[in-house]
Amino acid sequence: MNDRFLMKEIQPGAYTAMRGLEKYMASTGINPLHKELLKVRASQINGCAHCLDMHTRDARKLGETEQRLYLLNAWRESPQFSEQERTILAMTEEITLISQRGLSKETYDKAIQQFGESGTAELIMAIVTINAWNRIAISTHQLPGQ
Repeated sequence: MNDRFLMKEIQPGAYTAMRGLEKYMASTGINPLHKELLKVRASQINGCAHCLDMHTRDARKLGETEQRLYLLNAWRESPQFSEQERTILAMTEEITLISQRGLSKETYDKAIQQFGESGTAELIMAIVTINAWNRIAISTHQLPGQ
């Protein structure tokens, strides 16, 4: 891959703002493992090697199993994921692939039922945040481990 600039060096204000959003996300009520699962799933969809590398390692540190990480791409067919995780993963896919249909009424209603309005809003912001990070990392060819 060609060397490209580091966003934090060229646009430090924007990068600091993104870090601020990440800091806010760390203060939410989202289960840390659920947060990593949605980050890994969005990064799989977007093809972000840098974020996949980072967030699979972070998930393992939180106790995530290799089996579940391997099966994450096929979560609908995998009994290893809880109902809450299935809702989070459906939200992640629908929001990441927003142009296909957006967040469906069915998934939105399940999220509200399981997480309430505040928890659903936090999940939406977490998904939006990882998608922004994916786009920065992919656009600047940020390599795994960088």
